This record gives sequence, C-alpha cells and structure tokens, in this order.
Amino acid sequence: MTADTAPAVPRPPARPAAAPLLTGAQAVVRSLELLGVTDVFGIPGGAIMEVYDPLMASTELRHILVRHEQGGGHAAEGYATASGKVGVTIATSGPGATNLVTAIADAYMDSIPIVAITGQVFSRLMGTDAFQEADIVGITMPITKHSILVKAPEDIPGAIAAAFEIASTGRPGPVLVDITKDAQQATAPFVWPPKYDLPGYRPVTKAHGKQIQAAATLLAEAKKPVLYVGGGIIRGRASAELLTLAELTGAPVVTTLMARGAFPDSHPQHVGMPGMHGTVPAVLALQEADLLVALGTRFDDRVTGKAELFAPNAKVVHVDIDPAEISKIRTADVPIVGGVREVITDLEAAFRGLLGGAKGDIDEWWAYLDGLRAEFPLGYTAPEDGLMSPQHVIQRIGELTGPEAVYAAGVGQHQMWAAQFIKYERPNSWLNSGGAGTMGYAVPAAMGAKVAEPERVVWAIDGDGCFQMTNQELATCMINDIPIKVAIINNSSLGMVRQWQTLFYEGRHSNTDLNTGHGTIRIPDFVKLAEAYGCLAIRVEKEEEIDAAIKLALETNDRPVVIDFVVSADAMVWPMVPQGVSNSYIQYARDHAPAFDEED
Repeated sequence: MTADTAPAVPRPPARPAAAPLLTGAQAVVRSLELLGVTDVFGIPGGAIMEVYDPLMASTELRHILVRHEQGGGHAAEGYATASGKVGVTIATSGPGATNLVTAIADAYMDSIPIVAITGQVFSRLMGTDAFQEADIVGITMPITKHSILVKAPEDIPGAIAAAFEIASTGRPGPVLVDITKDAQQATAPFVWPPKYDLPGYRPVTKAHGKQIQAAATLLAEAKKPVLYVGGGIIRGRASAELLTLAELTGAPVVTTLMARGAFPDSHPQHVGMPGMHGTVPAVLALQEADLLVALGTRFDDRVTGKAELFAPNAKVVHVDIDPAEISKIRTADVPIVGGVREVITDLEAAFRGLLGGAKGDIDEWWAYLDGLRAEFPLGYTAPEDGLMSPQHVIQRIGELTGPEAVYAAGVGQHQMWAAQFIKYERPNSWLNSGGAGTMGYAVPAAMGAKVAEPERVVWAIDGDGCFQMTNQELATCMINDIPIKVAIINNSSLGMVRQWQTLFYEGRHSNTDLNTGHGTIRIPDFVKLAEAYGCLAIRVEKEEEIDAAIKLALETNDRPVVIDFVVSADAMVWPMVPQGVSNSYIQYARDHAPAFDEED
C-alpha cells in the first residue's frame, strides 16, 4: 500500500470558534445588527451612555438623534407602520424612559411592533430612589406585550432577540427591554443565535376548519353581509387576500380608521369608513346588516357607538389573532382565532366550495347601499367667514400628491378630514394615532416613515395644537436630511374640542383658542418658527394659493417643508354620531340626520 492509497487518518472535529467576549453594551449593538436593524431613533443619557459608545462605531446601524424621547418613540412607530418592520427607539433611565411611555401606549393600542431599549441604574441601586431611577418595567407592564429587565450581560442577546419575536409575531405590539448599567459594562461571551424560552407564548395562526366552514355558510346565506375590516388586515399583510374574498362574495366593505388603505377606496364595493365620523353608507351598512364578518378589528366604541344598540340584527363572525379580542365587546356567533391572512384564504376556499364562483343573493342589499351613496355623498359646506375650507386643503394635498405617498396625521378634526378626503389605495399609506389619540404624533411619525421609505413623499397633516407638541423634530429632520412635508391645518384652536363645545356645551369655548391663526397675535408665527429650523416655510391664506403651495412642497426635496394653511375655525367634521347613542342617529350635517326604520 503506497502513501497515496493509504486511508486518511481521521481528524478530530474542528472546535467551534470561541464566542467573542463583549461588554453588554457591545452585545446590544451587535444583537441589533444581527437582527437586521438598520435605523434606530434615540437620545443618550447617563444610564444608556455605555451603549452609545459602540453604537458610534457601528457601520450597519444609523442612529438618528431625536430631540425628545416621545418623538423617538413615535418615529419608531412611523417607521414600523410604513415599512412593516420592527421600529427601534433608545432612551436613558428615569425621565428618558418615562418620556417614552406615551409612544409605547400608542403603539400598544394600535398594534405597532416597536422595541424600546432603555438604560437603568446600577442593579445594586435599584429600589433606593437613585438619581434618574424609575421602575419603567413596572410602569409599562400594562401597555406592552412584554417588559424585560436585564441585569446580566449574558442575558442581553436573548432578551433583545425575544423582544423582536414578541413584537413582530401574533398581534404586533411594543416590547420594552430595560438594561442595568452594570449589565452594560460587564463582559460575557456573545453567543448567537441566543437561546431563550417564551413559555405560554404560542400565537395561533391556523384556524379550526369547522369554524371556517361555519363562517362560509353564514356568508353564503346572508342577505345583508358586510366585511367589517380593521387594522389587523394591514398588520397581517392580508390586503390582497381581502380583495380576492370581497370580489368573490360581492359583499360591501367598510374600512375602519386604522384600516384605511387596506381595501382600495376606488373599488366599487368600498362603502367608506364607519364610526363616529364615518360615511352614512358605511355606518348604516353595519347598522342594518344581517351578518358582520369582522376581520382584524376590535369593535371599538368609536365604531359601535352604544355597543348594545350596534348592528342589532346581525350575526357576527369575528376573526382575530388575539383571542382576548374575540367576544370582548360583541359576542361572536362564529369566533375564529387565527392569522387573518390564513383565515381569509381558508374562508375564500370554503365559500367557493359552497357556491362555486357565484355570489349570494344580495342585489337588494346593494340597491339600498347605492341609494345611500347617492343621497349622502361625502362632502362639506364652504365656511361662511370667507376663510379657507380645511377639507378642501386636505383633499387637494391628496389629489396632487397621489396614493403612493404616505400620510401621517395628528389627532382631531384634521385627522378625521385626512381619513375622509384623501383617497387611500394601498396599505401602509395612512399613519395615525387611532386608539390612544395622541396629539403630537404626526411630525415624528412622518419622520420615521420617511426614514423607512425614503423614495416616497411623506406628508404630516397636523393641527396647530398637535404641531406645537413635537415640532422640535423638524430639527432632527433638517440635520439628518429627512425632507418631510408638513401641512398645518391652522384653525387657531383645539378644533375637535371646540366642535364638541359648540355642539354640546352651548358654544362655550373654554380654553380652546390657541392664537395662532387669522386675526390673532400668532404666537408662534409658524412661518418664522419653521424658518428657524431651516425649513422651507409657506403661509397660505387664500384658496387660489393652495395648489401652488402644495406643488412647491412636492418639488422641494432638499429640506423639510412647512405650510401654514390658515383655515376657518368654524368648520366641523361631518357626518357625526353623537357619543353614547345608537349609530342609527348618525347626523349627515348639523341638524340633518337620515331617516331610518327602528324596527328593521
């Protein structure tokens, strides 16, 4: 036997490379990199300073220094909502962490996947009222999917990886990771992928076949069905499946405030947005239906009105990935827990098996709804004071910009007008604070959306009240080359509160005048303020100036643009269902309610 033919001597298996020894702070940065994160929003402080040192050296993470932690949280929300990815925000302990609470609560209400990483004081000082100590895990426990306290460096990779899994799976939402300063400073072997255990966390995505069949049977037999669509369709990336189901069944579709864009506004089966300020056809479609197929929606009080009077003759199929939502407000005749995309696919197949390609017998139902659409089209009345109509301003922003843009709104009248008068054709194009109703959301959320989707035009449609809460993030936008467009709908007041005061408090406008608009001292002057931040600033006070200002904003991409649209304070949001009554009492305009038959 020659050397060439001698059997090879077996070699011992190669030893795995030793895990690198990293500080906890380095482990935070490396974990984010390995999870594919590219952008984070935050502000350094004493208890998180350790993380900011390796963060500076990272070539894979872009850190955007915001001007307020709440702005960082909303930016992470806007990033997540526009892109479908997990948004990340970083803050220090104490007031830095508590400043994040509003954004975390906002993300929790609207099922937005964000991970908030906060620094904490040394573990030996916890519970001693140390400088800038706050029990942020305890504070946020009711408003997060999970809050994690990390006291050892070896636990950091697993905590961050678990946070991302929890935030992005099942019903999305915010997760907090609070890391003590000694855990950031100490070293440990960095092991990736980390091992972690999530006992009891097993989101159900596949629904039970018998429930699917029962839902399909109800849908095939219904004479007045409605597909009642919530934000879960967008979070569950089920818009394409929804379109297929809608066209197969022929059923009318309503999209809630959180679901705008989940189903194209231009589609003939879309009858509008339901709720307190929904369209008459959408509100009465739900009210008169004999079957509601509720998809990724939670029967919010702003949709149902007085819950016990909502859709009194309707059976309910309720589909949600969160079992806690099923029958929480309205008992479901067919409860279905599962991922909405998978459920709709199965429901479509079951329906097709029952009727083939045919639709149910719903011609009379459509005749009724088409009659409502003809009689009660969405519109507005020009203000009598000669000032610009805010509805017209917002409508022109949408028409001149188009459906490929992203529109973020603050909270109040301008939010409702933006939901009503801009046409949404695709998911992830509409950002707003639906559940929490957070003033100050628009500017930082638009900033986050523009970071996530830099090729898209991004508008923040804001009120003069909301804008004054977070406009400092214009500095962040200017310095970091984030050219958002901001439309301030300046009616010089807290408009929605003023509307309620006009309607329900005999016109006593207590503490709602802001002195920013027409005929006031204009404090602040929004044009001067925007110019101080380096933005292109425009004031529009005449209707004939609207289009030119919007076009100039669309042409300007080297800096943020702020347009101060000075509009009438008397404009109101219509239609409207007064709080605490049946949706049947919807008012089309002031003192104008459609006739209805209470016994139908």
